[in-house]
Amino acid sequence: MFNDPLAAALAKILNAEKVGKREVLIKPASKMIKTVLGLLNEHSYLGNFEEINDEKGGLLKVNLLGNINKCGVIKPRFSTKHNVFEKWEKRYLPAKDFGIILITTPQGIMTHLQAKEKNLGGKLLVYCY
Repeated sequence: MFNDPLAAALAKILNAEKVGKREVLIKPASKMIKTVLGLLNEHSYLGNFEEINDEKGGLLKVNLLGNINKCGVIKPRFSTKHNVFEKWEKRYLPAKDFGIILITTPQGIMTHLQAKEKNLGGKLLVYCY
């Protein structure tokens, strides 16, 4: 069993992108993974995805667009305040306004840009560019 299913899912997506595949199956399907994939889809890093119920935790079939250069989880999940996102952008993203960092906030999982607008802090989760 995986210690971190989200990290395994993102690694599988990145590996499939590098080889040039058009779709990938992710197992197991959790609510957090679906939310992260939904946000990556919203920002045009991934295509649509669908859930397949196999009675063993479920599968996610993800369509790839070839838009991901690098993605991964941020470990440890650093806590951050709304006014220090620039520090994390410099550490995890290659350039200003290029890529996104997903964070968990009391209002749910969102990008660092949305959290800046709402003046929310949280825990860092995923980076993608």
